[in-house]
Amino acid sequence: MPFGRPSGWREVGPGVFVRRYRTFDENVGLVVGADACLLVDTRSSHPQGAQILRDIRAVTDLRPTVVVNTHCHFDHCYGNAVMLPCEIWGHEACALELRANGEARRRDLLPTLPRDLASEVEDVEIVPPDHLVRDHRSIRVGGRAVELRHVGRGHTDGDLVVLVPDAHVLFAGDLVEEGAPPSFGDAFPLDWPATATRVAALASGPVVPGHGKVVDRAYVERQAADLATIAAEARAAHEQGIPEVQAARLVPLPREMAGDAIARAYAQLDGAI
Repeated sequence: MPFGRPSGWREVGPGVFVRRYRTFDENVGLVVGADACLLVDTRSSHPQGAQILRDIRAVTDLRPTVVVNTHCHFDHCYGNAVMLPCEIWGHEACALELRANGEARRRDLLPTLPRDLASEVEDVEIVPPDHLVRDHRSIRVGGRAVELRHVGRGHTDGDLVVLVPDAHVLFAGDLVEEGAPPSFGDAFPLDWPATATRVAALASGPVVPGHGKVVDRAYVERQAADLATIAAEARAAHEQGIPEVQAARLVPLPREMAGDAIARAYAQLDGAI
């Protein structure tokens, strides 16, 4: 395993690397085995995916034979096409969302992006995962065991975490956020606290969030507690019949994120999602 001193990559466990990209402050993971490697998430576009492949050469001459999408959002899976041929793993709900709504979401996304990124996303071929996980799968990559786990609904209904047991490293995707509050646009706020608690229980070393700095179990436990507070405020406001706009002012989040959190929590409580 010719690791050397990989520029831009941080080795968070033996043969397990993280690279933090400026765009969206997003993290990409790399697990290097004896004769194969696994990539966690592929970024937002074909050029960004190609950049990952170039950057991997600083770590190993191996090309990823396995890709894992932690969830269906564009900044984690729109680089899939340039990774082929390889196995692409994801949760069943992630693959279903990309197949059913991926193109519509991609078109809706374009006006919200900076012009240079929008031009890249406009050309994206959406490639959903073709190896699916419902609850848990253990796979081997270059002689190393890697566990793919769905521990509950949270940031989306199809989040996967990636555990590398021999290195005690956990890739949590956007179930854990650092540097910015959790994003609730497709979230299940009432489920997320328990899901985050289960993520924390899996952590015995570094935890790599979808965005921001590498954290630890204690950080995930604190975030789970914060998510529980948000869920409790939403439940209480809904029970009291407080309108969503007013309820959003009660939630300890920035205005837009608070609005999303309340809207999604109310939709859960009303049985709409």
